[in-house]
Amino acid sequence: MATNKEAPLGSSENPIKFKDQDFETLQAECLKSGVLFSDPTFPAEQKSIGTPEDPDPKKAIQWKRPKEISKNAAFVEDTTATTDICQGQLGDCWLLAALSCLTAHPSLFVKVVPPNQSLSDRYAGIFHFKFWQYGEWVEVVVDDRLPVREGRLLFSYSRSRNEFWSALVEKAYAKLIGSYGSLKGGNISEGMEDFTGGIARSLEISSRTPRVLWRSLAAALSRGSLLSCFIQAKSASDIGKVTGEGLIRGHAYAITDADKLTKTSDEILLLRLRNPWGFIEYCGPWSDKGKEWENVDPTEKERIEVKCVEDGEFWISAEDFCNLFDVVELCSVNPDSYDEESTPASWAITEHEGCWLPGSSAGGSRKYNKTFCKNPQYTLVLREKDENEDEDDDDDMGDDGEDDDEMEDQTVTPDSKKRAEKQKVRRCTVLVELLQKNRRQRDKLNFLYIAFHVYKVPSENTCLDRSFFMKNRPAGRSGKYKAQRGVWRKMRLDPGTYVIVVSTYRPNLPGEFFVRTFSKIGNTLETQDFACTSSFSQVMTAPVSSEDQERVEMTFDKQAGLDDRLNVKDIMKLFNSVLEKDYHLPLETCRELIFGEDTKGRCALSREQAGTLLASVRNLQSIFSQFDEDSSGSMSRFELSSALQGVEFQCDNKVVELLSERFTSGELDMPFHGFVSCVTRLRKLFALYESETSQEVKDRGINSWLLQFLTV
Repeated sequence: MATNKEAPLGSSENPIKFKDQDFETLQAECLKSGVLFSDPTFPAEQKSIGTPEDPDPKKAIQWKRPKEISKNAAFVEDTTATTDICQGQLGDCWLLAALSCLTAHPSLFVKVVPPNQSLSDRYAGIFHFKFWQYGEWVEVVVDDRLPVREGRLLFSYSRSRNEFWSALVEKAYAKLIGSYGSLKGGNISEGMEDFTGGIARSLEISSRTPRVLWRSLAAALSRGSLLSCFIQAKSASDIGKVTGEGLIRGHAYAITDADKLTKTSDEILLLRLRNPWGFIEYCGPWSDKGKEWENVDPTEKERIEVKCVEDGEFWISAEDFCNLFDVVELCSVNPDSYDEESTPASWAITEHEGCWLPGSSAGGSRKYNKTFCKNPQYTLVLREKDENEDEDDDDDMGDDGEDDDEMEDQTVTPDSKKRAEKQKVRRCTVLVELLQKNRRQRDKLNFLYIAFHVYKVPSENTCLDRSFFMKNRPAGRSGKYKAQRGVWRKMRLDPGTYVIVVSTYRPNLPGEFFVRTFSKIGNTLETQDFACTSSFSQVMTAPVSSEDQERVEMTFDKQAGLDDRLNVKDIMKLFNSVLEKDYHLPLETCRELIFGEDTKGRCALSREQAGTLLASVRNLQSIFSQFDEDSSGSMSRFELSSALQGVEFQCDNKVVELLSERFTSGELDMPFHGFVSCVTRLRKLFALYESETSQEVKDRGINSWLLQFLTV
């Protein structure tokens, strides 16, 4: 078995140290000094709470350690269970419901809550927990000072009041996200994914009959999936309202078990749920005090642990569950959990991180057809076919029209289901998930509307431009744009090469993202980079006009030195005399133009060079005006990419981003003189690459060459 040192960094066995804090080192230092740990990176202050301070002195928050709150304080009392987790005065039921689900899976639980932590043995006031974050496991260290109001824990607590592990997990996650306040409101799938590294999805309960749904949920639980559910609130004011059956609208419940009873000739299918509040329970048939239990054999009641106590946990029949709840959230630790007959370890995972940059790689949805092609693209090559080509799975999604370019609408209609069913027979199974990163840390909860589209392409290393997207429809997609952390889709596609395009609904919205695919071994996902190319010389060979040639001759006759060359200042005057005023070039740009020519190291041009370069500059002015579509006198990154293509420079997004950063002169957009400098630098770098004889350089490719020298 691999040790921590041998495990790859970012794995569960060797997690990233959040804030560079090492638990063992800090614990040893505290034990040696005899001073309990106080975390300087998440201090016991209002800023860690993340909400405004209550002006009422009676509601002032104090920070206390567990033994200051309860004399019988324990990290874990007996065993961990769902009743260890009760929601306090924080709207994070989504997180606590996910944590409740986790307690039912010991092997997953110890990944998040490492064992051998105690409030007695080797106690130093420090604890550590692990969370999955966008492809990596991260270890978070916290001290055990917890926010208390009027003598009681302000946030998560255990029903026994003596157990503190759940409150410390909540604190560690709050530290990871930014503050306790940043935990307000969320989708259960966030918590489930961050506790497991798995893939979460939503399931509309109305899409199943009670028996089929129960069978699916029972199978998912048996395969280690985390499950939760909720009743959709009709409006913001409807959130938190208690129904006549004792259920809370807009509130997350954990699904912790599925079982069945035989009563006379009937088979009763049951689900066990838990309210993270730790109280307010369902009061309908088969609830804790339901009369239905009176005729059930006591041994059966004991077997499925029927408890008539107000602990937030209760049983409900599958039929009533389907009538009362709207959505189930499922989180599978690996894709095998979705298919009962799939072979373990038959999947490969590929992960990529990226970002949407305004004016560069944030192209928006397909409605913005001029810029959609600028979105990040990833090549997916599918070669390995599924063994069972006719496998039934309603997660597949074929081409269902253009309505995916609308924003969030999370209902499943009968028509969309029928369309999806037509696409069930596919050759290769692939799961794609797109997550947006760190949106809670910015304005707390601020999710962009996101989606992805999958296109089949004729070959690898194909740059998909605007014309491609105007002519082709996607082979698969995530669905409508949704303002949530992640969107997910399982698809079956024919073998071949595909490109995944990830986008926000509106263009020019900045954000970071994480995309991952699960596919059969042999199928691959790569960044959709292509080799930059240049045909600049063919485009910029327009002859010098007779008028310009005459101007060059006159200038040289008057200003040239004995060597019949013109210095940089005179070249600047010559060029600006023919350019429109708004396009005049500064001295530095003229110097770059001169050194872009073969001048033997001299900052001066011959008559022939000056004439040729003047024609090129005129051509660049024409192209700049053509692609400056809003006539602003400057060029956005989107416009820059198109303009570079206009002069036959085909550059990938990374190169365009670097060019824009380099030549915008500190502004958001690029002025004409920046465009001239940009083209001049590219032309020179392409020429130098062509003359390079090193095989090592050639093997790295032109893109690497450009990225290396554009920063010099």
